[in-house]
Amino acid sequence: MDDVIKSEKLAVERKTFFFDLKENPRGRFLRITEDVNGRRDTIIIPAPGLEEFRKVIDLMIEAGQTQTEA
Repeated sequence: MDDVIKSEKLAVERKTFFFDLKENPRGRFLRITEDVNGRRDTIIIPAPGLEEFRKVIDLMIEAGQTQTEA
């Protein structure tokens, strides 16, 4: 059984994203679930990879803003 540490929900256009920081005997992890009209897809990022994941997201945000400003 996974213990929930923190959960957040984000709605963007037609999609709903669920962010669940959880812990089990193997360690902590972030589960990100995308729901589009009842269809769900999930990715899991182990806690040791969260900082690198954040860095990549930050790079994508910067790139997206650069494209918008151009």
